[in-house]
Amino acid sequence: MATGRTHRTATRSRGIPEATVARLPLYLRALTGLSERSVPTVSSEELAAAAGVNSAKLRKDFSYLGSYGTRGVGYDVEYLVYQISRELGLTQDWPVVIVGIGNLGAALANYGGFASRGFRVAALIDADPTMAGKPVAGIPVQHSDDLERIIADNGVSIGVIATPAGAAQPVCDRLVAAGVTSILNFAPTVLTVPDGVDVRKVDLSIELQILAFHEQRKAGEEADAAAAAADALAAVAAKGQAGGASGSDKGPDGDVPAVMPA
Repeated sequence: MATGRTHRTATRSRGIPEATVARLPLYLRALTGLSERSVPTVSSEELAAAAGVNSAKLRKDFSYLGSYGTRGVGYDVEYLVYQISRELGLTQDWPVVIVGIGNLGAALANYGGFASRGFRVAALIDADPTMAGKPVAGIPVQHSDDLERIIADNGVSIGVIATPAGAAQPVCDRLVAAGVTSILNFAPTVLTVPDGVDVRKVDLSIELQILAFHEQRKAGEEADAAAAAADALAAVAAKGQAGGASGSDKGPDGDVPAVMPA
């Protein structure tokens, strides 16, 4: 079985933009759902809606793959699953090491989606000597002293860092020195890497802060709308009162009193 060290995807050499690459997993997830329901074809509009993008952007993205669909029929679901999987490098085995087996690292180790997407957790590594040998998700934890040997023995090119912030950069440096060229960073810190090493950062606190911003904005918009509605009602009420006061001593024609003196 091929490993991550023996093959590098040709995506960059084919000139596919990074923004398109970032959307390919969204399309693949939507297509996989359709495939599991035995849906043979899908229109660009339906697939775009399922992936959360607009259809024009989807068609542009697929043009980089050389896939244009069939007018009146749409896209072949199974072929697109294969095509995108191949482009992302998911038609082969990618051994992955997870460094830092605390609550988050253990949760990642137990995640069942790795294997179905072409990734194999080859090793779990932690600096705590009391963790050594303990099984997590059926895999015995190994001590960080053996990190370089573990990477070499398993042909690892993708590392996942789930350590505390202070340990992340030293771990990153060791991974890179051992030959790891792609890193998924869950630690709440920015990593410095040399050219040729790709880092993707996942920071849950930042994502929550962004959601908090949107919630605050929506609350402000609702408060502004409520205030505007209250102002409008007050204006209408004031106008009605003013109209009633100015017209109370006028008759139907406005100038003649409604009740004439006897």
